[in-house]
Amino acid sequence: MTVGVDSPPPHSRPAPEEAARALERDLKMLKSRRLVGRAVPAVALVLAGWGGRLWYLHGQPPPPARFVTQKVEARDIAEEVQSTGKVKPLKEVQVGAQVSGRIVSVSVDFNSPVKKGDVLAEIDPRVFGAQVDQTRAQIQAAKATVKHAEATLAVAEANLSRIARLQKENLSTRAELDQASGNRDVAKADVAAAEAQLATLQAQLASAATTLQYTRITSPIDGIVITRSIDPGQTVAASFAAPVLFVIAPNLHQMQVLADIDEADVGKVRDGMAADVVVDAFPGEMFHGKVTQIRYSPNEVQGVVTYSAIIDVANPALELRPGMTATVTIETRRASGVPALPNAALRFHPVSMDAKGTASAAPVAFSTELKAGQGRVYQPMPRDEVAERVVEIGLTDGRFTEVKSGLVPGAEVVTEQRDAKRPDKLLGIF
Repeated sequence: MTVGVDSPPPHSRPAPEEAARALERDLKMLKSRRLVGRAVPAVALVLAGWGGRLWYLHGQPPPPARFVTQKVEARDIAEEVQSTGKVKPLKEVQVGAQVSGRIVSVSVDFNSPVKKGDVLAEIDPRVFGAQVDQTRAQIQAAKATVKHAEATLAVAEANLSRIARLQKENLSTRAELDQASGNRDVAKADVAAAEAQLATLQAQLASAATTLQYTRITSPIDGIVITRSIDPGQTVAASFAAPVLFVIAPNLHQMQVLADIDEADVGKVRDGMAADVVVDAFPGEMFHGKVTQIRYSPNEVQGVVTYSAIIDVANPALELRPGMTATVTIETRRASGVPALPNAALRFHPVSMDAKGTASAAPVAFSTELKAGQGRVYQPMPRDEVAERVVEIGLTDGRFTEVKSGLVPGAEVVTEQRDAKRPDKLLGIF
C-alpha cells in the first residue's frame, strides 16, 4: 500500500483571483491607515493655528477712534506779548576829548568806580601849556603898552591945560590950542586901543588855560566805567566831533531793557504794565520790571516795523550786564477760571475719506462763515463722525483760548484725525 501526502479538500483552498483581491484589500486598508495617521497631526496643527489666531484677535484692544479729542477745561488765560531786546544801564554818560593830542596816561579801567572830578586820562599838555605861557607874556607886553599910552595921555592933557591957560592970557595962538587938544584925543585913543588889546589877550589866556584844563579828562558824575576806548600813547583827534573815550554808568542797580515790539502787538501794550525779563546767562531766573515808555518812532528792518519799549528792571545783585540779550514777556490781559479749549481744536479741519480709506486732497468745505470773535471747532459724534460748531472766543495764550459761549467745561473737541489705513499716523491739523 502506497502511503502519500494528504492534500486539502478542494473547497478549503482559495482561488487565485480571490487571493489577489484579498491582498489588494489588505494593501488599501494599510495605505488608508497610513494616510489617516499622517493627516491627523496636520489637521491638529491647523486647528491649533486657527485657535491661536482667534485667541490673539480676541485679546487685542479695539482699533483707535478716527478722531483725537481733548476736553474743554476751566483754567487761567493770560494774553502775553513777547519780544527781545538789549539790557542797558538806566543812564549812560559818554565822556570824550575836547582837544586833540597824544594820551600820556589812563587812570581807570573797565569796572572802575569813579567820583565826580576824578581824572580818567590825560592828554600831553606841553603844547597847550606853551600857548598859555605865550599869551601871558603878550599880556605883560600889553600892560606895558597900556601904561605907555596912559603916560602919553597924561602928558597930552598937561600940555593942553598949559596952552589953554596961555590962550586965556593971549600968550598962545588958537592953532596951538587945537594942536594940543588933538594930541590929547589921540593919546586917549591909544589908551583905549592898548586896553582893548590887553582885554583880548586876557580872553585868549582864559581860552588857553581852559584848553589846558581839557587835557585832563575828568569824570562828570559818580559811577562805574563800563567802556574804555583808549590806551596810553594813542592819539586823539577832536577836530570835528569829540571822540567817545569812556562810558560811565551812574547806577547799575537799576537797568532797563530796550525791547522791539511788533507793530501787530504794540496796540496791546500800555505804560505801567508788568513785564518779566529772562536772559541766557541765568536761564532759570526771572527778573521783574515795568513798562515805562513806548516810543512813537518806528524801527524798520527789511520791511519789518517795530516800536521800542523801555522796561525798567531792578538789578540788586548786579546780575544783569549791559548788552545782554533779554527775552521780555508783557502780560496785557488775564482771565481766571474760564472755559478754555486747545488752540489745535480751532485750527483743525476734517479731511474726507473715499471708500478705500484714502484721504482727499481738499478738506471738507466750511458750512458757515466766521465773524469777529468767533471760532470753529468740531465735536465727535457716533460712528466716527464729527459735527461743526461755532463758538464765541476771547483771550488766548498761544496754547489755549477762552470760550465765552458755546461750550462748557468737560465738552470734547477734535484736535487731530487719524489715517484710516494707518491708525498710528495722524493726518495733522488743517
